[in-house]
Amino acid sequence: MKLKQLSIFLENAPGRLYEVTQALGDAGINLRAHCISDTSHDFGVLRILVSDLAKARGVIMDKFFPARVDDVIAAEIEDSPGSLSRILKLFLGTKVNVEYMYAVAGATQGRAVMVFRFNENDLAIEIMLKNGVQLLDAAAFGILETQP
Repeated sequence: MKLKQLSIFLENAPGRLYEVTQALGDAGINLRAHCISDTSHDFGVLRILVSDLAKARGVIMDKFFPARVDDVIAAEIEDSPGSLSRILKLFLGTKVNVEYMYAVAGATQGRAVMVFRFNENDLAIEIMLKNGVQLLDAAAFGILETQP
């Protein structure tokens, strides 16, 4: 149930995001989900789920962008007020903490997809499955499961 996410560290400068997305697009790699955030005024982190992780890593390495692969979890939840807090409530009193999360556009009508990075991914999966949360696998995102 874990997905492999590529985290790319980018200088916060004009054209850097374009350079990465253009290179991935030229290689035929589709972005399935993405989020960008700044870590300081000088750098940011582009977190992406891609159609082909191994190929994307090769493209990023060729461009000399520092990057790493992280495990994340995607959960499909109701698209209604309070749905996210009901999921987060499952982790109260546990050792599970959300390190970051982001939403994915294009979910089915009435549903939302949240991508989570937890400090304890395996325990988070166990808790969510026990409570009937629908987790999405690589096939649900159209992601090849080849290892980088």
